Amino acid sequence: MRRQRPFRHAPLRALLALAAGLALVLPLGGASPGAAAAPPEAAGSAAAAGPAAAEEPPGAEPYRPQFHFSPARNWMNDPNGLVHYDGEYHLFFQYNPEGNTWGNMSWGHAVSRDLVHWEELPLALPHDEREMVFSGSVVVDRENTSGFGSPENPAMVAVYTSHAKDGSRQAQSLAYSTDRGRTWTKYAGNPVLDIGARDFRDPKVQWHEPSRSWLMTVALPLEHKVRFYRSPDLKQWTELSDFGPAGAVDGVWECPDLFPMQVDGDPERTKWVLVVNLNPGGIAGGSGAQYFVGDFDGTRFTADPDQGTRWLDHGKDYYAAVSWDGDPEGRRHMIGWMNNWQYGEQIPTDPWRSAMSVPRTMGLGTVDGRPTLTQQPVAALDSLRLPDPVAVREVDVPEGSQPLAEGRGDGRTLDIEARFSPGGAERFGLELRAGDGQKTVVGYDAAAGEVYVDRTHSGDTGFSPDFPGTQRAPLAVRDGEVRLRILLDASSVEVFGGAGESVLTDQIFPGAPEGVRLFAEGGTARLKSLDLHRLGTYRP
Repeated sequence: MRRQRPFRHAPLRALLALAAGLALVLPLGGASPGAAAAPPEAAGSAAAAGPAAAEEPPGAEPYRPQFHFSPARNWMNDPNGLVHYDGEYHLFFQYNPEGNTWGNMSWGHAVSRDLVHWEELPLALPHDEREMVFSGSVVVDRENTSGFGSPENPAMVAVYTSHAKDGSRQAQSLAYSTDRGRTWTKYAGNPVLDIGARDFRDPKVQWHEPSRSWLMTVALPLEHKVRFYRSPDLKQWTELSDFGPAGAVDGVWECPDLFPMQVDGDPERTKWVLVVNLNPGGIAGGSGAQYFVGDFDGTRFTADPDQGTRWLDHGKDYYAAVSWDGDPEGRRHMIGWMNNWQYGEQIPTDPWRSAMSVPRTMGLGTVDGRPTLTQQPVAALDSLRLPDPVAVREVDVPEGSQPLAEGRGDGRTLDIEARFSPGGAERFGLELRAGDGQKTVVGYDAAAGEVYVDRTHSGDTGFSPDFPGTQRAPLAVRDGEVRLRILLDASSVEVFGGAGESVLTDQIFPGAPEGVRLFAEGGTARLKSLDLHRLGTYRP
């Protein structure tokens, strides 16, 4: 049997804690101990418990992300329930309300009006004595097909995986909210889809207008398959078809997503994209996210031929990637868990553990003759740019390294847009958080035609042998130039190459140095242009 993802099969320490009565067990629906029992007609009541208050306001800790969402404290993993409703983008997430390692899986909750400025809300869906609340999605039932709301006040309906605490079964269940996601009630008829399987999870549900029905995309992890179901009311589901095995199959398949995209923005050319996350077996080792481009006829997904394995991100730290539904302008935005199951519980952060990637606006453009997903940071990230940007134009980068703009570009939270001409250099790029023998290298290998991130000497790397190393992504020189967009936060670097067709996401845990340096190896490169902005925090 392949090594399984830790949080899908309860770790021994969690089972021992439960047996010893050390884990807090909440009555169904999240009422705190001693609260009144739920009425018999409802399987849950409004969840009012929230994350424990941090000892100090988050933001001051050495590795605390400033423009990536992270919970005030405790463990977080998969993004869940991504939907836009009534002016808010909702980000639910796998959350341990009782510690900063995996366990007691529940749904945390945050909202934003622009995908940049986040407000963390109280716990949405807590675990209880029978189940943990694994990953899933949220829909807005505008036509009240479920009967949970009304056309005037449609319910938000969460479709999530009920993971039996004895590990015997996973099934799909519902919860609903009629107050914009602030409180939730678990459906008395749960589960609504149970095939008697131990591994059957991560439902992504959307309204499919051509069939006037709900469409579920859900993982059969050990079979390396995605299954599609249809429902008129979110409660009764009919099996449609399976997709897979295909692409990368060296780990379990999880957290699927399916959505249409216009090719090159042409409304007459629409393709469907199926995202499948897997662990292990990612392109950089451990967790990873792959995708397929093809067609969906309302029943079956058919991938385009001769695709090979295509990766959303070539870094180590982008997993469980899923997208928002309901964007008011019809855009497709995606976010991923910025961590890796190889070392996720060992990263040196406290009192929280894990952050999300920057939300990314997706496109489907023609690259090298075939439709290819492209990604760019959401435009609202520009709202965090601080005064006094640094601009550099037409500078030779000789062999060796030198401070960028005589040190005026140093910093720990940066947004950098750069255009290089390779010239005679074999490798060239930028060194970030450089000094005292420490550096994170974002470079381009001209011979290999690859952009890379080298975090071997990025700071604290000793907590796992799987952490230090170099990750690479193919990137062609176009019109004589290499284009890079680099986002540097307190404990991460994200690189978007070209038009966003090549992306790398890596965590880093640097010391005090904040140097930014240009470098070249094997010859002289030329920096055509560079614009650097320091970024502030999304927190008030």
